[in-house]
Amino acid sequence: MTVADVLLTTALVIVVALQAAAGAGKLARMDGATYPTALTRAAVTFAAVITLAATVASAFATLLT
Repeated sequence: MTVADVLLTTALVIVVALQAAAGAGKLARMDGATYPTALTRAAVTFAAVITLAATVASAFATLLT
């Protein structure tokens, strides 16, 4: 695996996490949440996606070695 592969995969994961966070924040605002609450929900969603990606990568690394 090259450095370019790692960087592109990392960038893709971050973009997906940002999209999920933006969606969660927008849905929270549409539900009537205040801006701080919507921002908190977006941050939690972003962290959850990053954590899930790290867990899946760890599981794949364990299986492939």
